[in-house]
Amino acid sequence: MDLLNYAFMQRALLAAVLVGVTAPAVGIYLVQRRQALMGDGIGHVAMTGVGLGFLLSTSPVWMATAVSVLGAVLMELIRWYGRTRGDIALAMLFYGGMAGGVMFINLAPAGSNANLTSYLFGSLSTVSQSDVTAICLLAAFVVLVTLGLRRQLFAVSQDEEFARVTGLPVRALNLLTAVTAAVTVTVAMRVVGLLLVSALMVVPVAAAQQLSRSFAATFAIAVAIGVSVTIGGTVTSYYQDVPPGATIVLLTIAVFIALTGLATPLARRRARALAAARPAGDPAECAIPATRAAGDGAGA
Repeated sequence: MDLLNYAFMQRALLAAVLVGVTAPAVGIYLVQRRQALMGDGIGHVAMTGVGLGFLLSTSPVWMATAVSVLGAVLMELIRWYGRTRGDIALAMLFYGGMAGGVMFINLAPAGSNANLTSYLFGSLSTVSQSDVTAICLLAAFVVLVTLGLRRQLFAVSQDEEFARVTGLPVRALNLLTAVTAAVTVTVAMRVVGLLLVSALMVVPVAAAQQLSRSFAATFAIAVAIGVSVTIGGTVTSYYQDVPPGATIVLLTIAVFIALTGLATPLARRRARALAAARPAGDPAECAIPATRAAGDGAGA
């Protein structure tokens, strides 16, 4: 493959693999918590970090990480305490983050809307060596959290009240999930883009759920799908000269549709097999309860 002869494609493919692993690894917990759009909100906030990075002449990736982590913590605090007007506060946070990013990058001496576009939708040619180093470090953090604390995070995602009764630090784990999601957004923004990263966090998980209901199997399948589509989208983007982020997301949706079409007849076949294996007799709702039958026999 001639694309491996180019240093920028080597960096892009490495970043794509890391994104393919980390995005579904965090997304599975967000889907369980019914917070599928959290990544989208964090992406809006991260735009301010990108703009500040250009304005202060620092790394946009690290600055976006700091700002998105702060935004994720604020989102969790709003979720806990902002009962009546929480949605308004979240809306101001999201749109303020987007507006701040546009403003800061235009105030920056070397900033322009073209710079911002590469972060919004992803760009293969702009992934630098420093970006790869930052992505590797951040991806290592995400993998350690999502795998090392998988039992605790799964328990909190399934039922917060039960997790609290069992003694788990629910609020700390919720904050850690939010921070990990924020880190994942900044990992993915150079390949997929801030506006599309949420799809890569959610759709592979939804596709994996078409094949399995087991958490471990769903996790593994989702990560496999994530890696496959990010590599496939990156390679397609190189040869066809199309945007990498949009290509990856469209491939992910195509995989979801294909697996849904495959899973539906399989589910019907399993249901028919179970029905055929069930012993003949009266339906369960027509059976006489054992206690009632014993009472009637005693009365007779």
